Amino acid sequence: MQAIQESQQIQLRQLSQLAEYIGVDYAAAVDQGKVINTDEYQEMVEFSAIIVNKISALKALNEPLLLPQAERLQQAVSEKSALVDVRQLAAKLRSSLLTFMPATLLPQNLMSLENTQALFQTNCASCHGVSGQGDGTLAKQLNPEPTNFVNKERAQNRSLLGLFDAISNGLDNTAMPAFTQLKEQQRWSLAFYVGSLAFRDNKLIEKKIKVNDLPNIMNWVRYSPNQIAQMSQANSKQLTQQQVEFLRAQPLTLFDQQKSPIEIAKSQLQLALREYKDKNYSVASTLAISAYLDGFELVENSLNAYDPVLRKSIEIDLIALRQFISNADKETQLFKLADKIFNQLTQAEQLLSEQSLSNTALFSASLIILLREGLEALLVIIALMTVLVRTQRKDAIKFVHFGWLGALVAGVITWAAAQSLISISGASREVMEGVAAMIAAIMLLYVGIWMHSKTNAQQWQAYIEKHINSQLKTGTLWGLAALSFIAVYREVFETVLFYQSLLTQASPTQFSVVLGGFIIGCGLLAIVAWGLLKYSIKLPIARFFSTTTYLLLALAFILMGKAISALQEAAIVTISPLPIHIEISWIGIGSTWQGLLAQVAVVGFFMVYYYQNKLKNRSA
Repeated sequence: MQAIQESQQIQLRQLSQLAEYIGVDYAAAVDQGKVINTDEYQEMVEFSAIIVNKISALKALNEPLLLPQAERLQQAVSEKSALVDVRQLAAKLRSSLLTFMPATLLPQNLMSLENTQALFQTNCASCHGVSGQGDGTLAKQLNPEPTNFVNKERAQNRSLLGLFDAISNGLDNTAMPAFTQLKEQQRWSLAFYVGSLAFRDNKLIEKKIKVNDLPNIMNWVRYSPNQIAQMSQANSKQLTQQQVEFLRAQPLTLFDQQKSPIEIAKSQLQLALREYKDKNYSVASTLAISAYLDGFELVENSLNAYDPVLRKSIEIDLIALRQFISNADKETQLFKLADKIFNQLTQAEQLLSEQSLSNTALFSASLIILLREGLEALLVIIALMTVLVRTQRKDAIKFVHFGWLGALVAGVITWAAAQSLISISGASREVMEGVAAMIAAIMLLYVGIWMHSKTNAQQWQAYIEKHINSQLKTGTLWGLAALSFIAVYREVFETVLFYQSLLTQASPTQFSVVLGGFIIGCGLLAIVAWGLLKYSIKLPIARFFSTTTYLLLALAFILMGKAISALQEAAIVTISPLPIHIEISWIGIGSTWQGLLAQVAVVGFFMVYYYQNKLKNRSA
């Protein structure tokens, strides 16, 4: 299949929506060869003519079947053919149109039912009614009347993609507007919600639907319940019409079944390969990034407790795959590497699903997560506090506390919002962490240079007497609070995310083990903080500033490496591998030229200042 332009993809999406409307609304226009609603029938005639005209104009597709299918549908409408024939022709044409479209990117989670209902009442109830029956306060003023989402026959022939497109783009010649002010996750949640209303009376009470019988999520979105049931039977699956309707009534059930990070990684990778075959390289690259960030990254800590070599191999291969998937001439290497990754992911899935992690593995993973994420932030906070103590400004320490306490609160709120109100993709998370790390690195480098200039005791005493009380005013102090906030906030959300993933690998009786690792980690961090505060304050003034300078320089070096790594994972910064693989994660060194050069720039900038300052002092 050939690649098509984005403008053509938009037109094809609109055409598939029109074809679906004909299949759905024809029953309200014609019955037994007679027009029963003139307005509805005229709409069918117009829609079928638009489809023929637009397909005729899309000559670049070079698809000989589309135009004849569209003309047969137009003829059937013109001849007032039987409903079953029109629906069959409309469905066939729509299926042909869908084959030209790239994979639809869905949110990893829908909004909660309560939040979606509130969104519906705010934006939709005035026309479609409180219960979605098309009887809102404005309904009688509208022509055509708003859709009755509770109409089961209509809903059985309506796809979720069609509903999403109607919400996103509106409907021409109707009162239905485009809800472009809503975020994509909100629009998908509304589509799944209104698509469920006709099936809420489904009383399915039987054994749990097997995961292997669940429909492909892409097919589930693109096709109607009737088509899904037919496809399931054709594929020898055991999904009945009643089960299909149950899943439409309870869409969160379908999403819950697909929450395994390994499954997300596999499905996104499969979609990426399909888009690569269709020459949609940008979409393929986006899906490949999602396979790592929205899938595998969430189980890295758990897998590391079983097999760190396998964990590292999968991580390296997933990043390497992104280099191949953007190039048309790398197909052989791409699919060979993809086969290797699928085998590795299956092996990882088996390791993680055979049994819950052992108590020792859970405790270790919990402890390491907190120490790894908390130590960098702690060192920044302690350095700022000791500087204020040594500058005789203990009263200003509260600004540092404002920063890190605010970061804890903001991190928890962000995580809670991500669970119910908004969708934070892996790429967005990495961008947030990368930008925060880069800002923190630059600020730490600046503070380190400032402190190095005070390593001479006489210089420091003169600075205290002349400047400290005048320069450490409110603006500067709030700047310290901002640095404290940034240093902690970037770690908090990722920490919560990793703990959430870790708990999914534990049985309920093991939650106390995870909590134990967390508490011990907090204790160790507290001991480190106490030791740093106690002994750094006792250091002679020159040695204190010299030691703290190099500590901040080291933190800036580490954070700059992690910033580049995060932005590379989010595909903001390109990846150019070093000739040999060298990675020391605890000091932020990755195996790419971009990360290495950024860290060298931090050291280089400091060295330039160091020697300039040295020459200046000699001259003086």
